[in-house]
Amino acid sequence: MYDNLKTAVRDVPDFPKKGILFKDITPVLQNGALFRVAVDAIADRHTGKKVDAVIGIDARGFIFAGAIAYKLGVGMIPIRKKGKLPWKTVGASYTLEYGSETTEMHIDAVKKGDNVIIVDDLLATGGTAMAACHLVKQLGGTVTEVDFLIELAFLNGRERLKDQNVFSVITY
Repeated sequence: MYDNLKTAVRDVPDFPKKGILFKDITPVLQNGALFRVAVDAIADRHTGKKVDAVIGIDARGFIFAGAIAYKLGVGMIPIRKKGKLPWKTVGASYTLEYGSETTEMHIDAVKKGDNVIIVDDLLATGGTAMAACHLVKQLGGTVTEVDFLIELAFLNGRERLKDQNVFSVITY
C-alpha cells in the first residue's frame, strides 16, 4: 500500500558506523506528496478519536509529530535527550546496543488523564519509545498508540513495546 514511500527511503551503508545500513528518510521529506502520504498514514488513524497531544521523539520524530498534531488540531510535545529542555523535567533512562541514554519531557507536558500518541521516524530496538511511554505514564497520561514511519522488524522493537498499540507505515 505504501510502496512509493518504501521505494523513496534511501539505504546508506556503514552509517553512522561500519556494518549499519541506515534508512534515510530525507527523500520522503523532500517530496511534498510523499511527506503528505507519510503524515496522513498516521494522522488519519486518529481522526475522530480522543487525542490530547502528539509526542515527538528527538529529533526526526519532531518532523512527523508536528505535522500530525497540526492535522489533528492538538498540541505537540517534544521528548528530548537529557539536558536539552529549558524547564523542569522528568526523565527515563534506557539501554542501547552500545550504552545508555536518558530522555526527558517537561513536567507539565502531559496532564493526568491525557490521551497521547507517540511518534518517531523509526522503530529499531524500541528503547527510546519505551522510555517515552514511561514518561507519559509517570505524569498520569495514557499512550493510545506508538506510531512510526519505519519499523526494522528484525530488531524486535515491537516485542519491547508489547504492552502498547504499535503502528508502522513501512516494515523492513
